[in-house]
Amino acid sequence: MKRAVVWGAAGIAALLAVLQFFPAERTNPPVEWDVEAPDQVRTILRRACYDCHSHETHWPWYSRVAPLSWWIVEHVEHGRSDMNFSRWPTFDFGAQEYVLRSIEVQIEKNEMPLPSYLILHPEARLTEEDRRTLLEWAGDFSR
Repeated sequence: MKRAVVWGAAGIAALLAVLQFFPAERTNPPVEWDVEAPDQVRTILRRACYDCHSHETHWPWYSRVAPLSWWIVEHVEHGRSDMNFSRWPTFDFGAQEYVLRSIEVQIEKNEMPLPSYLILHPEARLTEEDRRTLLEWAGDFSR
């Protein structure tokens, strides 16, 4: 039994080592534009949203370790495709309004930032004041 556990652990370690030869491509394309917002709103967005929703992602050390790196890169790509503050003015007004309403809904439901992100990034947690500020900005901008 002990021998099986040792061989199993060695096999898992070997598999993890082999996976490191298949890195995920972490990208930060050039920033085309930035969202137009008051400084206070931009500060909140940069702290809580930009890692997944801009071309200014800060890639932590663990984003280089497979298979976790694959999940993180996919997560960022998905976030950027949903909403990308680095491309904000390239959206037409209808798209901007849709995104702002989505921001309002997700903030009201406490869905963003994602709980899985907050585990390693507690500084991204939104305070009630942060939420009010973002809701006011999104509501004013979309009306």
